[in-house]
Amino acid sequence: MANELHYGDRIHLQNLYQGDGGYLDSNGNATAGGAKYNVYTAATPNRGEGTGTWEVVSASCAATGSPVRSGDIIYLRNLYGGNGGYLDVNGQANAAQKNAGSLYDVTTAWGKDRDENSSRWQIFDQTTSPQDGLVRFNDTVLLWNTYHGRGGFLETNGNGTVSGARFEVDTNPYFNRAADVTLWKILRA
Repeated sequence: MANELHYGDRIHLQNLYQGDGGYLDSNGNATAGGAKYNVYTAATPNRGEGTGTWEVVSASCAATGSPVRSGDIIYLRNLYGGNGGYLDVNGQANAAQKNAGSLYDVTTAWGKDRDENSSRWQIFDQTTSPQDGLVRFNDTVLLWNTYHGRGGFLETNGNGTVSGARFEVDTNPYFNRAADVTLWKILRA
């Protein structure tokens, strides 16, 4: 089916906080060790060329073109400048985020698995039709980071602090700690 998500597809991820928490976006050089770019959400999926576009890559060597299944472990490769790095947890969340239970800051990394599965994400689909285990475009998903087995759910948490940023992005051990902050809609890029 044409609406199924496949490895190699390019996507935008829209956060559903308050109906539209912005689009997952690389924005500005990161200073953490091994990090490439900072990650925030932006008001549009195309704030800069490729900044909000992510390629879905298998973490289990599934072939390009194979369908993505709910529960699969994936990498998300940012396409800013042709290779904006892999979505990654890197360093502790800031103090305000920690007050909401947050675990780690989110950046992109130069390569896969910068530190013990830090760029591996388990994708969980809320539901789809038909209910055959496949992930589809326009589905709502959760992304669980597998760093040390407990990297947390990808979420928005706090207002963005740089030009073009809407919200900060971190991980949290709580599913949907507040108002759909951990829910992401998959859109075709």
